[in-house]
Amino acid sequence: MTTPPRRQSPPARATRRPRRAAPRSQSFIERNRSRLLWGIGGVVFLLLAGLAYAGVTRPTYACTTIFDPTPAPSWVAPSPAPVASGATPAPAVTPPPPGYVEPDMGHLHAPTGETVTYRYCPPASGKHYNTAGQGPIKGGLYGPGDQAVPPGWVHNLEHGALVLLYSCKAQDGQTAPACTDAGQQELKALLAKWPDSPICKIPPGQLTPVFARFDNMATNYAAIVWDLVLPMDQIDEAELFDFYARNAEQFNPEKQCAAPTATPGPATPSPAASGSPGASGASPGASGASPAASPAASPAATTAP
Repeated sequence: MTTPPRRQSPPARATRRPRRAAPRSQSFIERNRSRLLWGIGGVVFLLLAGLAYAGVTRPTYACTTIFDPTPAPSWVAPSPAPVASGATPAPAVTPPPPGYVEPDMGHLHAPTGETVTYRYCPPASGKHYNTAGQGPIKGGLYGPGDQAVPPGWVHNLEHGALVLLYSCKAQDGQTAPACTDAGQQELKALLAKWPDSPICKIPPGQLTPVFARFDNMATNYAAIVWDLVLPMDQIDEAELFDFYARNAEQFNPEKQCAAPTATPGPATPSPAASGSPGASGASPGASGASPAASPAASPAATTAP
């Protein structure tokens, strides 16, 4: 008998394939890494944009009361008293100088962009910015849409400038006169006539005057030097230039030049220079003197709306 040949076993595999590991489950952060990064970036952008918008739209000033001296009675010249035969007539009584004293609010610096609260508006003193281009600002006419804020031009006042404010607030349904095309042209023409400053002879345009919009006041216009306000419902050039000549660079804390040397006067004062405030030859800005309110110049402050 023949034995059938033995069936050969298959050759052993030289190598065995490694078993594939089961895929590891990814975490939520790993699965959404891109979305999360984009989302975080978007949130940061919105926060930065919000902070920038808040900085732009945040008010630069606030008012506690509106300075409104208009209820004060108008000055009326007294009737001249009869003069006895051979007697010397009494000196003529002249009106007090134009303008009203506003209580001083100091002259501290404030960080640029900070909201400054003034006890009186329009302010004739108070805290202000001290940054190039922000305060003091360049003199000239600023239109109704331009940014010329009180903490900026109050610094101009501190240096002796005059600021002429105009309101765009409608009254009795009528457009404010200064905010019409004709009103802006009137202000441009006024600026072209502006003289050098009365003491330091600073040419117009460098520091003074500043014409700017300001709605938080009781009248259409207000001319301001440090601590003094001249409210006006319409521009009176003669009164405005008189106010500037008498009071500019008189009471401001930071002088831009040395005070002129007083010219020696006569040994005996003339009758016109004696007695009453505002008499001819007497100036409200005598060297070293503080501005004093005239009898008709007691401020009456009304609560701001």
